[in-house]
Parts: sequence; C-alpha cells; structure tokens
Amino acid sequence: MRIPLVALVGVLASVAASAATAAAPAPWPAPPDPMARAVAAGLTPERHESFIHHVHAQLDMFVNGSHVRVPAGIGIDIDNPAVHVFPMTDGTKAYGGISRCAKPCISPLHTHDDTGMIHTESTSPVPNTLGQFFTEWGVALTRTCVGSYCHLTKPHIYLDGKPYGGNPRAVKLVDRLEIAIVIGRPPKKIPSKVSF
Repeated sequence: MRIPLVALVGVLASVAASAATAAAPAPWPAPPDPMARAVAAGLTPERHESFIHHVHAQLDMFVNGSHVRVPAGIGIDIDNPAVHVFPMTDGTKAYGGISRCAKPCISPLHTHDDTGMIHTESTSPVPNTLGQFFTEWGVALTRTCVGSYCHLTKPHIYLDGKPYGGNPRAVKLVDRLEIAIVIGRPPKKIPSKVSF
C-alpha cells in the first residue's frame, strides 16, 4: 500500500502526539485521532462496520493488582455524527451502531465500550494483532514495556491464563482469546477465559 506524503506526515504527527499519552501512567485514554492511528497500525478505516469476519478478544490490564480499564472508542471516530452513543449502566459510554459515515469513521479493530473487549469487524479473515491494537491506542508495547512502565519482569503477558514469553505485538487476536497484561504486583487471580 502506498501512502501519499501528506497523509504520511499526518500519521507521523499523530504518532508523535500519542507518544505523550504513552509516557503517562495508566490509565491511558483513547487517542483523539483514531483514524490516523488506524492507518499507523496498517489498517484501513471504513465508513461502516463490517461483519464478514467478526471476532472478539478480551484484554484485561492490571497495575499493582488493580484492574485498569481499556477505554471505549479506540479505533472509532466518536465525534462523527453517524456514530451512536450508548449510555452504560455504570455511567460510562459505548460507541457504535454505525450504518454509514460520510467519511471513514471506524477501524476494523476497535473497542465499543470500556470492558476490554477488542472487536475485529473486517472484510478479511486475517487476524489483527495486539501490536496493531496498541498502535491504535497510542500506547507502547514491547517485550519489556507497556506504556511508560518499562523493565518489566517476565512473565507479564498471559494468554488464556498461561504465561507468554514471546513478542506481545505479534499476538493474534483470535476469537475468545483472554489476554492479561500484568504490571507490577499481580492480581489475586490471572483471568484464564473470557466471560462473554
């Protein structure tokens, strides 16, 4: 895929701006530039949701034993008038119900709410990766860093409750995968299966 220079400059500016977010301690907000972040992740934003390939993975994050919410609206232009807002019972908001936006407003990889459920809604059966999701979020993810938390000891990534020592950016977001990222003191129990 060839990206025009003007678009590339915009994406690079977006990535630089998101670096400031990633340097802050958790929780990290959804970035203000979701379509540019999707392009930075190698994804193609769409004008509507696509359900040809529809899978869900669960991301649970913990900092010193406390659960950290994954924000709603990662990969969704929540300011687009075609994106509907749904109030949740806990006072937070969810986003979606998109029939068609005038311009691209949703990435094939996104969060509708802040439960940690990562949605892949795409026209391709090729799985997205955890690295692409973190690029969209604007939060660093390496073998030893999550956001501003670096020099993490292993294991700090768990897949279906089992320690994972590989490259976290390469984790394929397959249906019903439970991903736990543990920073500092672990929770009493590492999640081992999805609850949906």
